[in-house]
Amino acid sequence: MRLCPLRFISHHGTACGIIWSHSTWRNMRAFILLCVISSAAFAQNPASSPQTYTLKATPKTVAWGYYDAAAAPVLHIRSGDTVVFETLITNSPERLEKAGVPPAQVQQSLRDIYKEVTNKGPGGHILNGPVYIDGAEPGDTLEVRIQKIDLAIPYAYNAFGVGRGFLPEDFPYAKMKIIPLDRERMVAKFAPGIEIPLHPFFGSMGEAPPEAAGRVSSAPPGIHAGNMDNKELVEGTTLYLPVHVRGALFEIGDGHAGQGNGEVDITALETSLTGKLQFILRKDLKIKYPRAETPTHYISMGFHEELYEATRQAVREMIDFLVSEKHLSRDDAYMLTSVAGDEDISELVDGNKGVHVMMPKAIFTKGEAK
Repeated sequence: MRLCPLRFISHHGTACGIIWSHSTWRNMRAFILLCVISSAAFAQNPASSPQTYTLKATPKTVAWGYYDAAAAPVLHIRSGDTVVFETLITNSPERLEKAGVPPAQVQQSLRDIYKEVTNKGPGGHILNGPVYIDGAEPGDTLEVRIQKIDLAIPYAYNAFGVGRGFLPEDFPYAKMKIIPLDRERMVAKFAPGIEIPLHPFFGSMGEAPPEAAGRVSSAPPGIHAGNMDNKELVEGTTLYLPVHVRGALFEIGDGHAGQGNGEVDITALETSLTGKLQFILRKDLKIKYPRAETPTHYISMGFHEELYEATRQAVREMIDFLVSEKHLSRDDAYMLTSVAGDEDISELVDGNKGVHVMMPKAIFTKGEAK
């Protein structure tokens, strides 16, 4: 094939055996230039390439205290896209200031939300979302890769109240403590001589429950995940959520700078966090209950009003995982969970208790078993 070099012809001329007029050649050059520009733009930002969005917490982008299949999405994304969430502390500006936070350190977005949002659910969490994932259908699995979590403010609080927490009869009054956060050393200065290492995570990450459930409180975790308060879900972990409604309708919030298993007084190191999460729609993976994966462990979960039942659920979920993903018999899966799995209490105070089973990846020595 002979290629004809492009060259300018002053009035009438011949190129590749074709006679071109000046006006025709001028139009042709414009068309070629447009094609080149369009191709370059497409190469830089093709419609099918993953996108990154930022979702700030504002009066129009939060769901206050609920997960709901009927909630209107505030952002539409595709599988493979990433969202940077700027989430807010779960407390009021007035209470924070009364506890000793300087007014200048109370985020303006928190003031705006408390002033303007009137559509509130039965829970107390300010959650960013819902985010609609295109193509998500009931029966699918949403893979949520937690890529980055950063502290947004230099303080956290811990508090308990009347009739709340695991020991309400022992502490029949309310108290709140502001705890400075050292973002350089990543420690919380709880008291003189006491520093707590920081491991930020989101207490609440979840999707809308089945439509029949209606609007559910953001407080108890369940099959939709939600307020799991699982301190293992830090930066670098992956959460797997069964999809119950079209679009999934993901929400996130309840930032914790750190927490002990159990969260016994009903709060952790409550703070504002910024998180970068990537969403992958999995049509190939079918799960019934939330599960997770860290660089070192597989995690199953169980939630129930009774701690015993929550534990049974978490153990059964680990057995199901080992059977489906590691191809063990149910007998061997049960035995392996007994000899290698750790059953930990996630939280004791959110209505439904949370239990998770930690299965170390290192025990799977063959490549095909990992």
